Amino acid sequence: MIRLQPDIAIVGAGLVGSAAAIALHQEGFSVLLIDNLQRKQPKPLIQAWDKRVYAISPKNVAWLEHLGVWSRLDITRIGVMQSMEIHGDSFAPPLLLRAEEVRADCLGFIVEAQALMEAMMEQIASLDIPTLFDSTCTMLDNKANQVSLTVSRESSETTLIDSNLLLAADGGQSWVRQELNINAQQLSYQQVALVANFTVEQSHENIARQWFSHDADGDVAIMAWLPLNDHIISIVWSVSDKFGAKLLSLSDDAFTQYVADAGGRCLGELQLLAKPSSFPLSQQKAESLFQDCVLLVGDAAHKIHPMAGQGVNLGFRDVLDLVKVLANKNQYQRLHDPNLLRKYTRLRKVDMAQMLLLTEGLYRLFSHSHPAIKKVRNWGLWVANQAVIKKILVAQAIAR
Repeated sequence: MIRLQPDIAIVGAGLVGSAAAIALHQEGFSVLLIDNLQRKQPKPLIQAWDKRVYAISPKNVAWLEHLGVWSRLDITRIGVMQSMEIHGDSFAPPLLLRAEEVRADCLGFIVEAQALMEAMMEQIASLDIPTLFDSTCTMLDNKANQVSLTVSRESSETTLIDSNLLLAADGGQSWVRQELNINAQQLSYQQVALVANFTVEQSHENIARQWFSHDADGDVAIMAWLPLNDHIISIVWSVSDKFGAKLLSLSDDAFTQYVADAGGRCLGELQLLAKPSSFPLSQQKAESLFQDCVLLVGDAAHKIHPMAGQGVNLGFRDVLDLVKVLANKNQYQRLHDPNLLRKYTRLRKVDMAQMLLLTEGLYRLFSHSHPAIKKVRNWGLWVANQAVIKKILVAQAIAR
């Protein structure tokens, strides 16, 4: 049996786990990144546009630049959001948010999921951060002063990893969380998110657009058009399971017409670049963020509706707060000191609660078609459209 003893073991080499490995390595901690996927070398990027994209806040972009990740991306494939239009009921004026209202360059950036992941892998390789990929976690022994993780690989003998702290960054179905019997409160929206890319006839002018509406059955539908390069957009369309199945059964031309109509054909004719994909939507929150020497981050700790574009940003902020807490600990504190982990929990609970309140509140507000509810939300959009309120909303969006 091979035995390894890093300061911090990280299970899950997705975006949040990989970012955590880089950030903690830069702070001087010895880390080990573990994942069951075979991802030993960065993969060459395909030329077609990735259907899965992320909206990254300016604050997190600055952080990714500090990590040495952002500069590895192809700048010609990064979309810039300088403004955002949020449309409610058809007769209500849209909420217009512009970066220039707070003298900022943009509200955020749109980046392809695969490109950002490969940039992470390149930086991990360049820093020689130890990894155990293609490895399956088989046993977890979590005690007050040390956590031991056993992993197996088909090509080599079993590895035992003893660490002072273990980060569970292994997604919404976290194996680590389940092994520790940490319950997660779950809410299924009974919705799917359809994702696809289109060329558009008219320039999107770096404006992100979002529509809250209802399908033929009265179920809430949320469409987002996100700007990539000048005449390409990526869409995320959150619809009921039933309507999603109908849309996925359509021909490419028919699906394109549905998307164009949902967006009021504001960019002219659309052309689908590849068949749409879908994934189910749910909300999830772990009842505890840590247990002894194990800490939950990213989707293992929380999942939210994609309408606010904050899922990966929320995970990155987990890492930012964790690094801040660990970097400022006194020399006598262990990495798993309960006082440190409770401090991290306090920091994250406020942010998580705000995001859950925002996404759940918006979803519930627009899920009703009652005339009285329509009046309330239209009044809310009108209030938010006032100059002072808009400046506050834009400033908060940029700061996250």
